[in-house]
Amino acid sequence: MSFREKGGKLMTNLTKKQSFLDRIGIPSHLFWGYVGVLIFMMGDGLELAWISPYLVDRGLTVQQAAGLTTAYGVTIAIGAWFSGVLVEAIGPRKTMLLGVLTYTIGQVLFLTIALPELHYGLMIPTYAVRGFGYPLFAYAFLVWITYRTPSYQLGKAVGWFWFVFTGGLSVLGAYFSSWAIPVIGHIGTLWVALVFIAFGAFLAVVVNRDQIDVKKVDESKKENKLKELLNGILIVKKEPKVGIAGIVRVINQASQYAFPLFLPIYLGKQGVSTTVWLNIWGTIFISNIAFNLIFGYVGDKLGWRRTVKWFGAVGCGVFTLMLFYTPYFFEENVFLVGLAGILWGACLAGFVPLSALTPSLVGDGDKGAAMSILNLGAGLCVFVGPAIVTLFYDALGVKGLMWLLAGLYFIAAILTNFLKLPDETVKKVSKNVKEKIV
Repeated sequence: MSFREKGGKLMTNLTKKQSFLDRIGIPSHLFWGYVGVLIFMMGDGLELAWISPYLVDRGLTVQQAAGLTTAYGVTIAIGAWFSGVLVEAIGPRKTMLLGVLTYTIGQVLFLTIALPELHYGLMIPTYAVRGFGYPLFAYAFLVWITYRTPSYQLGKAVGWFWFVFTGGLSVLGAYFSSWAIPVIGHIGTLWVALVFIAFGAFLAVVVNRDQIDVKKVDESKKENKLKELLNGILIVKKEPKVGIAGIVRVINQASQYAFPLFLPIYLGKQGVSTTVWLNIWGTIFISNIAFNLIFGYVGDKLGWRRTVKWFGAVGCGVFTLMLFYTPYFFEENVFLVGLAGILWGACLAGFVPLSALTPSLVGDGDKGAAMSILNLGAGLCVFVGPAIVTLFYDALGVKGLMWLLAGLYFIAAILTNFLKLPDETVKKVSKNVKEKIV
């Protein structure tokens, strides 16, 4: 019996008497997994907003601090790709525990042998090892969700995943750090991160009792794990639509990593101070978190592909341009600039159904591989956004760069037209046949 079959059977029983969690879109049998991801990502995100300026204050150059985070981003991208195929090869629990192990090893070595003396040669590899942690943990659970949730609930279930993921990483982690640093200092806060990591893993892996037997997906795969790992690449050739989905995923958040590099400078020239910008940026992601849930529901009702196309791609394209033109025409009008940012953050969540759409493009045995490509796209965002700024900022300027980023979103909207589910294709063929007969 496959994951999907088991999950479908379970959920068929639940429909007779659904719990409150199932009614709001959280699969009740995976609840503790969601809580575990929230707490794990809170620990992982403790230093996100302050590690670079802290290291610069300690004596590193800006370029060295940037190099450290770049190395971290490389391992995030690699870990993101491996997460899906490792679930297929060894199961989600082992994959998630591997994420906990790599994060813990990297964090301990970083805090004990690299950071105290600011040994840059050791800081790079130890901090980078941490990067394998959250993709292997969190994205493996996302694959788990896609296997154990029926299609009618999948959009909402994925929306809740991104809610806890972003809420832990970008919101709760930052709030906790703002309290902890004055009390126990920067180093103490980094040690506390391990407590959150361990507790989140305990809830998601141990307390979460949902059973998933990877051996039953495909008995042939247990004899050749390498083949399954290679499937994470070969799936693009086998199912080109998965590759297109990966490209759309890269475009999804590329601007999120591009904006902080140049937009504050532009807004500063328009009368928006750095402090105000930081408040706007924080508000953007509060909006994003809320709409992660909303678009999960919208996707299940309106259709995953339509939601990604119109609310995600087209919406982000329009409001990217508004982020440029609003301060241009309405100088020092913080409210309108903030409103444009909030709307952009909301539309950024319009891509949430892509995590439900992509694995649904393939059969059960290839869902992990499909999610690996999608997760790889999520990791590559970290590089693509800054790379665009590096390559085109001098040549195009702020205006040209904003149009370029908006254009990428409009291209993503076109690409979503190719992400048709198998049943949509069958219906279209059947319709054409009927028309020819008539």
